[in-house]
Amino acid sequence: MFLPEYPDSPTPPPAHPHTVVDQMPARRPVPQISVSTGAVAAVLVGGVVLTALLAAVALTAVSVAVAAVVLRSLLRDQHRR
Repeated sequence: MFLPEYPDSPTPPPAHPHTVVDQMPARRPVPQISVSTGAVAAVLVGGVVLTALLAAVALTAVSVAVAAVVLRSLLRDQHRR
């Protein structure tokens, strides 16, 4: 009752017939991008400045954390007396 019906030929015909193309497909022209030395220098200087600022923020955070630990230990000693 629910048996599949198979085609008579063992291999089905190809869905897309093979055609020979004689010419190469047209390539789109790639847009030319020129990078000036001024732009490269600006990016490098910006990177150096941002890195220096990040290092300054990290150093400030570490120094504040050390100062907080020292003050806490001083205040703890003050309360024990």
